[in-house]
Amino acid sequence: MEKTKVDKDRFVRMYPGILDVLRELGGEAPAREVVTRVADRVLGGDPERERILKSGGNAAENEVAWARNNLREAGLIDGGTRGIWKLTPEGWQTHFNLDQARNLGRNAKIRAAKYKESITSEEIEDPAANLVEEEKPTLLETIRQLPPVGFEQLCKRILYASGFVQVEVTKQSGDGGIDGVGVLQLNELVSFKVVFQCKRYQGTVGSGELRDFRGAMQGRADKGIFITTGSFSADAQKEASRDGVPPIELVDQDKLVSLMERLELGVKPRVVYDVDDQFFEPFRKG
Repeated sequence: MEKTKVDKDRFVRMYPGILDVLRELGGEAPAREVVTRVADRVLGGDPERERILKSGGNAAENEVAWARNNLREAGLIDGGTRGIWKLTPEGWQTHFNLDQARNLGRNAKIRAAKYKESITSEEIEDPAANLVEEEKPTLLETIRQLPPVGFEQLCKRILYASGFVQVEVTKQSGDGGIDGVGVLQLNELVSFKVVFQCKRYQGTVGSGELRDFRGAMQGRADKGIFITTGSFSADAQKEASRDGVPPIELVDQDKLVSLMERLELGVKPRVVYDVDDQFFEPFRKG
């Protein structure tokens, strides 16, 4: 297979946007919000913004994730909090243009330098295969590869682990998008009947789908839960909490992964140790 050079600006073009967006958001923000804003800022209106990788992920957003790891290695992003991107003091003070971003990549010897030449097109196409992002891409990809019935059963398992009882996946067709029912028992006297919909999806769920789901749940439950491996549009989020109608709890790809990690479902916890250089200082003196 013919080998291809990686565009040297492929990841570094995201550096200035990441730092600027984080400053605008007060220095730290959920990873998904930063990724979406940066990809829109750098490639908004460009067809490349919507390009999908063979793995199913969005190529532009994947580039942002790569760039974040590089900035973390350069000491500009604090990687200590799972799911949150945070500027370090140095990151707060750093303002890039594109030439300065390229220079950072050369001087810091960060991960992008490993992709200078002689990389196959498959390796270029799916940088998430080597992305260090606390295993989130791997877990999300595993969930997305489940068959629809398997994803429904996984959602049932998650609800049980979250404290629901009497959780059942519906078997009937024409249920208006309701995939299952359950009961949340708050205490011995109070409980809520809940219906849920599971959408194994890579795109964005719109407000219309939320309205259809709410229409199906009318008279059948006190609350709805919409679980997706994709994301929700801004209008869908507004629709979920609209006044005067039964509320719908939204579980997008990030919340789904975080929930499974917290419940330790489908993941194995691991401990990572960093070397404490100060500890060894007395021993270096002989």
